[in-house]
Amino acid sequence: MTPLEIAANIAITVSIALAARNSLHTWWTGIVGCLLFGVLFMQTQLYADATLQVFFIATSLWGWRHWRQGQHGAPAPVQRTGTRSLVLLGLVALAVTFVYGSLLKHWTDAYAPFVDSAVLAFSVVAQLLLMQRRLETWPTWLLVNTLSVPLFASRGLTLTACLYAAYWCNAWYGWWHWQRQRHALAAG
Repeated sequence: MTPLEIAANIAITVSIALAARNSLHTWWTGIVGCLLFGVLFMQTQLYADATLQVFFIATSLWGWRHWRQGQHGAPAPVQRTGTRSLVLLGLVALAVTFVYGSLLKHWTDAYAPFVDSAVLAFSVVAQLLLMQRRLETWPTWLLVNTLSVPLFASRGLTLTACLYAAYWCNAWYGWWHWQRQRHALAAG
């Protein structure tokens, strides 16, 4: 466990906890954590995860802006995503997993290129859903965290693996909390 791993995990943990609480501050804290994780993942040959951090930084800037611009100055509400869109996103994520995993396997010394690529692809889907305050972000994060825990543990990133196990629990909480907020808005 290095100071870099500790710092990255602290920043991301704060961001993820804030996301489950539906807080605007999730975005800037996430940017800090992503910068730190980008360096850490490059050092541990998890190149797809390092690439993912660049995506997270860019989308965090967009998400931050979108969450601040709801209707009539109110925060954007939590919404559901249509089945057709979810199926399309899932198929695209599977295709990206296969293509990027194949590239990493044949052209780099990447560790677990297909699992690493699945984490990247489904994290992109989860982040896109999160940016738009879509309820389905949370089951997608559950999948990502389920894949990430053993991947990070196998690379000796024990703290990161343990925290991703905690994020798995946080995703359940986020899913429950966002459903509650969505129902309260619909009832009120």
